[in-house]
Amino acid sequence: MTGSGLRVWPGQPHPRGATWDGRGVNFALFSENAERVELCLFDSRGRRELERITLPEYTDLVWHAYLPDARPGQLYGYRVYGPYEPKRGHRFNHHKLLLDPYARALAGSLRWSDAHFGYRVGHRQEDLSFDRRNNAAGMPKCVVVDTAFTWAEDRRPRRPWHETVIYELHLGGFTRRHPEVPVPMRGTAAGLARPEVIAYLRSLGITAVEFLPVHAFLDDRLLIEHGRRNYWGYNTLGFFAPDSRYLSGQDLGEFKTLVQHLHDADIEVLLDVVYNHTAEGNQLGPTLSFRGIDNASYYALVPKNERYYRDFTGCGNALNLRHPSVLQLVMDSLRYWVEEMHVDGFRFDLATTLARDRDGRFRQDAGFLDAVHQDPVLSGVKLIAEPWDVGDHGYQVGAFPPGWAEWNDRYRDTVRRFWKGDAHRVGELASRITGSSDVFDRKGRRPYASINFITAHDGFTLHDLVSYDRKHNEANGENNRDGTDANHSWNCGVEGPSDDPGIRALRFRQKRNLLATLLLSQGIPMLLAGDERSRTQHGNNNVYCQDNEIGWMDWSELGEEEREFFDFVRRQIRLRRAHIALHRHRFFQGVRGKPGASKDITWLRADGGEMDEADWHDGDGRRLACVISGAAHDYHMTASGEPESDDDFLVILNADAEPVAQTLPPAAFGEHWQTLLDTARPAAALPAIHRAGTPYALEARSLVLLVLLVRRDAAPPERAGAW
Repeated sequence: MTGSGLRVWPGQPHPRGATWDGRGVNFALFSENAERVELCLFDSRGRRELERITLPEYTDLVWHAYLPDARPGQLYGYRVYGPYEPKRGHRFNHHKLLLDPYARALAGSLRWSDAHFGYRVGHRQEDLSFDRRNNAAGMPKCVVVDTAFTWAEDRRPRRPWHETVIYELHLGGFTRRHPEVPVPMRGTAAGLARPEVIAYLRSLGITAVEFLPVHAFLDDRLLIEHGRRNYWGYNTLGFFAPDSRYLSGQDLGEFKTLVQHLHDADIEVLLDVVYNHTAEGNQLGPTLSFRGIDNASYYALVPKNERYYRDFTGCGNALNLRHPSVLQLVMDSLRYWVEEMHVDGFRFDLATTLARDRDGRFRQDAGFLDAVHQDPVLSGVKLIAEPWDVGDHGYQVGAFPPGWAEWNDRYRDTVRRFWKGDAHRVGELASRITGSSDVFDRKGRRPYASINFITAHDGFTLHDLVSYDRKHNEANGENNRDGTDANHSWNCGVEGPSDDPGIRALRFRQKRNLLATLLLSQGIPMLLAGDERSRTQHGNNNVYCQDNEIGWMDWSELGEEEREFFDFVRRQIRLRRAHIALHRHRFFQGVRGKPGASKDITWLRADGGEMDEADWHDGDGRRLACVISGAAHDYHMTASGEPESDDDFLVILNADAEPVAQTLPPAAFGEHWQTLLDTARPAAALPAIHRAGTPYALEARSLVLLVLLVRRDAAPPERAGAW
């Protein structure tokens, strides 16, 4: 009992966090080095502290208590006592209210002040000093939640990897300007769940949405002081709670309802998650949660100089996943989002950091990777690594273990440079568009280990990629120093917007070339939301702080050129999904499956003959052509084991500034090729049928896709419309 009559029972060390069991609430907080922990209860508005309870039990490094009188909706936080000895890695400061790392929801937002720092800001000893101010008034509060939700008959799509088409979007920015979404719902899960928005996503043909971070995150103090915000959300404050700005109310069911509606539309939900660092930054950062609960356990500290943090992320700190309780936190969070929120997979930001050992080296057998691999829940969902960080040997594309897919920036850069017109790209391009077997073909990994993309949230949009030679990030307030300079972009003759018909036509052709290449490549295509609508960021390639029209989806009515491109993107997605030859289960081998059969892929010279070794060393070549066989070859099988044959396709890419002629490969008498796509010609004006062995004239900077039509009569067949 406490002085107010509130009952306090011992409770249990598991599960972690604040757990409502229908009768009361169990509170459990890990801290290996704390000396005492106080649970602080607040009124419904989070302004007045009602009760401060010392957790009575400490079991297996976990402080815990059970409050039979507590109920869902209760606001709370912690104060943790222990040594303040930064040089030994300890930064306990009980004057600071701390967030529960396992909090399922947060109420209110952080209001910046010097009181949030464990040390006296501006003191000559910096973080070695000690601050005694109470920061509770400016802190968000944790919320006890009832996780009950009626899922009805939610059916996870469980889309096979090779059939996946990912659409990366910002949950808030996607609907902020949508004219059919009610204003109070714009920028929220409820807004994205609107029938009009779901119908749009479904009409595109994508199979998965990948949300930028939705975990509770912090707006950096410097950004707030300069009138900006952290828009992208790569600044995590809690790994269980959805950020409140994405909820129109405080009901977690809103996010679950969104997931359910997307599943009903046969669309999977992937989350971009940031477990590599937290919002507390380096030794001069605020004390908001992990740092004050047990700094020496939660963070990777510099050996023999524990005042400082190991920083593989460029964000000031790195979580210490080598500690069992920190690893458990991450694993519990991932399982929570799968089991409780029904998400279908994750993209891990700066994933190399998660797999570093005690000496800071990346390891394929790191504890985190092994834990995920053996987990019965997580091993069955989609796992995508951003396979790099900013530490030593941080670039690890292709090095993640089986079961993982990886962002393939080598694909991005190669395709951009090829269509920009750079020489010496043909051999590299051939590897990238066939699934990057040189990178991923090991230990049974498949082409879908490669997440192919031309654009992503970080960088130019597709429209800006063909409209700007240089970044234009002045709006970020960093004198245009932020953002990469390695864009491999080309403005097609004029920097920025242009009314010149020739330049506009070339830009739209280049966009068709880039998107067609992406959707015809083996591996998993990822599209950036808005690219299909020719969205521009006005040359800004780093809109992390632009929570405004620069960063938001543009729902303005499309002009004629934009509408034609939008329809083009939808057609190409449908084409890809309709043909197994364009999203194969296995890597090409360049061999014949059976005697007399064609090779699974055949690379062609301009005269229609098969390329030999010498042809690959034509350094000035900007043309690439191949025939993709649709024969089952004993390895394209349906789920029931039946051979899954397809058409034969001829893909020709010409990045040269001049037209070229490609002789269509010779075939048996009566065989013809039909044009399905020519990026230099409108869909309605495509040439219909071409006889094998005759030349096909490609315009400058164009891509052509043809399908083989086999007929036993000598006359050209009627134009087919099945494609």
